[in-house]
Amino acid sequence: MQTSGAIWKRFTGWSSLEGQWLRRKHFTKDVLAHIAERIRLGEQSHAGELMLAVEAVSPEHEADSRMRALEVFGRLRVWDTPLNTGVLLYLALDRHSIQIIADRGIAAPDDLWEQVSDRLQGHLQTKNYAAGVLAAVEDIEKILAERCPVDPGPGVNLNDLPNEPVLL
Repeated sequence: MQTSGAIWKRFTGWSSLEGQWLRRKHFTKDVLAHIAERIRLGEQSHAGELMLAVEAVSPEHEADSRMRALEVFGRLRVWDTPLNTGVLLYLALDRHSIQIIADRGIAAPDDLWEQVSDRLQGHLQTKNYAAGVLAAVEDIEKILAERCPVDPGPGVNLNDLPNEPVLL
């Protein structure tokens, strides 16, 4: 449920400006490169595939952040890994929303993803965006190391998805 402040921000367009500002301030080229390297290193210990998508301004056609995250999951083809072990960490900056979508090949209960999301939300509320995202990547990589096979067998590429965060 949106607060009256959030509704006012959407109505006036302030949330769009805020989302753009947050992306420019907290997701610099260096921060994005650091996140990509952390994802690359983490994926060496499991068969999971993590993608980070940061959306500054959410499209009007999808008001629900969870549904938008599912749409992005499909459009970025996170679902299209050989072992169905893709995970999307989706941030909607204008809506202050975090969504984690995991493919069916990852046997992890929802409460694990909620814990990651809650910890990241705490970092974002204190304006520790880079540290929070890196901590969330670390948490997700730990879950994937526990829940995904390390050696999927011959001929299976363990790095089908790009490691670089996607800015939407």
